[in-house]
Amino acid sequence: MNKLFFIALLFISSLSFSQTSPVVPMDKSPMDMSYYPVNYPILKIQDKVTEPLVARVIYSRPQVNGRTIFGGLQKYGEVWRLGANEATEIEFFKDVKINNKKIKKGRYTLYAIPFPDKWVVIINKETDIWGSFRYDSTKDVVRIPLSVSATDFSEDLTIYFEKTSTGANLNMIWDKAKVSLPIFF
Repeated sequence: MNKLFFIALLFISSLSFSQTSPVVPMDKSPMDMSYYPVNYPILKIQDKVTEPLVARVIYSRPQVNGRTIFGGLQKYGEVWRLGANEATEIEFFKDVKINNKKIKKGRYTLYAIPFPDKWVVIINKETDIWGSFRYDSTKDVVRIPLSVSATDFSEDLTIYFEKTSTGANLNMIWDKAKVSLPIFF
């Protein structure tokens, strides 16, 4: 009888622990990471790295969910964190050039100001910030106007690097909009 009582007590204790557990539930906009070279961590563990690590982007991936994104959820002409939750971060592991400006190795925040035909992508010195509520333009490193091109519908915001002959493009796709940021290295 004591053994059965002890097992029941453990079961009840585990139920009450799960209700007060500090574990945070899964976010609706999961965090993701993109590298250049593409899949760098996997290549590294497979001993297949052919070029050095240049950049990494960490971002949360919101979904369209039937909403009007640009001009609706994300107002035209307003600063956007280029994702959901924490502001999107980019880290350069070497100096690069963007829009004819040298960007030093380090961590930065990426913002965007969307318009119907272009986005202004912003690289900013302030990091570890949630949203764009305290965006400070005095900490901008560079602002790059980029044309928006139409693309196939993408439910989730997707950010990825694509190799070019002079470095890489950082491609940003969401809904039916695509913007490519050329990075030279």
